[in-house]
Amino acid sequence: MDSRSLPVAATAALIFFSVIALSAGTAIVEHTFVVTQVTMTHLCKDTLVTVVNGQLPGPAIEVTEGDSIAVHVVNKSPFNLTIHWHGVRQLLNCWADGVPMITQRPILPDHNFTYRFDASGQEGTLWWHAHVPCLRATIHGILIIRPRHGAISYPFPKPHKEIPIIIGEWWDLEDLGQVDRHLRHYVADDYFKASTINAKLGDLYNCSGVVEEAYKLDLEPGKTYLLRVLNAALFSEYYLKIAGHKFIVVAGDANYVSPYTTDTIAIAPGQTFDALVVADASPGRYYMVAMPNQPPKPDYQSPVLPTRGVLQYSNGAGGNQPGDVPMSPEMPDNHNHMLSFYFHGNLTSLHHPRHLPVPKRIDERLFITLGLGSVCRQGQSCERGAESDEVIVVATMNNISYELPTVSRPLLEAHYQNPSNIDWLQELPDVPPRVFNFTDNSLIPTGPKEEQLEPTSKAALARRFRYGAVVDVVFQSTSMLQSESNPMHLHGHDMFVLAQGSGNYDMERDVAKYNLVNPPLVNTVLVPRLGWVAVRFIADNPGVWYMHCHFEFHQSMGMIALFIVEDGPTANTSLPSPPVDFLTYGDDNNLMPDEYYL
Repeated sequence: MDSRSLPVAATAALIFFSVIALSAGTAIVEHTFVVTQVTMTHLCKDTLVTVVNGQLPGPAIEVTEGDSIAVHVVNKSPFNLTIHWHGVRQLLNCWADGVPMITQRPILPDHNFTYRFDASGQEGTLWWHAHVPCLRATIHGILIIRPRHGAISYPFPKPHKEIPIIIGEWWDLEDLGQVDRHLRHYVADDYFKASTINAKLGDLYNCSGVVEEAYKLDLEPGKTYLLRVLNAALFSEYYLKIAGHKFIVVAGDANYVSPYTTDTIAIAPGQTFDALVVADASPGRYYMVAMPNQPPKPDYQSPVLPTRGVLQYSNGAGGNQPGDVPMSPEMPDNHNHMLSFYFHGNLTSLHHPRHLPVPKRIDERLFITLGLGSVCRQGQSCERGAESDEVIVVATMNNISYELPTVSRPLLEAHYQNPSNIDWLQELPDVPPRVFNFTDNSLIPTGPKEEQLEPTSKAALARRFRYGAVVDVVFQSTSMLQSESNPMHLHGHDMFVLAQGSGNYDMERDVAKYNLVNPPLVNTVLVPRLGWVAVRFIADNPGVWYMHCHFEFHQSMGMIALFIVEDGPTANTSLPSPPVDFLTYGDDNNLMPDEYYL
């Protein structure tokens, strides 16, 4: 597709999707995403919002396993952007992963680009979002892959309906890139104004006495509903509850799990969960509440901004009357991080034809600490401490903060042409440079002990893996200047979650806890607050892949590394050449690195 802009008439005609059937029973599903700015009004303020096809959330992509997908992105916004297909394996297709200046040049304003990828070997709920700083707050949507066996073949009772539940945030900023720019300089001036369910703020919010609209779901008594729950927020993990009902969690990150009954779903940014809800309560109206959690003091305390929608029974005698006050669930304390710890720890994989055995051989081991540090604004020496004007606070992996490389072409392109072209990337070390009590609460506030440990460095951080290597990674959250959890997302791969724990990881003690029988398989793993998680993955997808925290503040501050998987010995195990319509701008190298991203 020509990288220049489309005529206006053609752009209008392309706001559609189509399905082209193929002889083998699969199909090519096409969508056109026109990215524009529209005015939305909430909380008595008009805000210019960047969205796809004029809607928030953006259009759902619904396919059957084995289908091919083509998405034509027409950028009519003022921002450079790319789209990432979150959780899609992109096997031998790193070119379509959608990370600016890693896998492609960004799509400039008044330009267009087509993404092509397959929905093969995966079933369940994934999503798509802009992969430029903070724009994913409004440029996102759900991606549903249904089983191919028969009309509908789930390993659980067929639901009456499938309902997307997309948790997000409402920002009243017209330039969300401002949030990223502030975060990169540790200026904490920006915060969202409300939480949302399917872009509705809900009746906890009002302006001049006018209550905001809430998301509403009508239920038929006795029916079973499949909720496809997605956390598209930038800043918070959420607790989700429905008064008078329970969830049966059946999948996470497009991988089936053993059915797990709970009254609360804990979902971090980037994660998806599929959960059955049976409409078996007394006829009436019930609140569904999504509440962000956060670490307790001495961490910074952000405003608690929950949202709620309404589930209401139809055909229920004595229920569903307009004046009825819905029943509210009893919500947990927003500082109760152990609720999240136990929710994630109770998940196991379901025995299923797509269930993969856990590889027993281990080729490489990494121990990666996650936390904050600081770099001097000028020179090598400066006064430390988060309150110092001489430092910039950064987020780190093994005490190194990712820095945007100064490049004139995407790293994947350079790697494909000659792997030695990117030998200058700094290697992510196997272990952190210093060993200390990583979860010492006294390190959260600025003080003499913390100031000795916070100096760090910035670099374009990467780690190379030979094709087929089995890699064990232990992510250790730390208390350096904060005690947040960390939702770590690996592009192009799924990870077996072998174990998690509180406090500091101890290999001699904790390896015995590893679940090598039925661990959950995820693309985004939540590293618990002041704790650790052990994962294992197979480096079987050649390319340059992003590994990063899905909290936007941690990503903007540098909690990123590149995982580079080398080619295998055959054409079928090697990165293919770029697509013929791969996005290029000739010899246009006049953009500064930040401009590629913003």
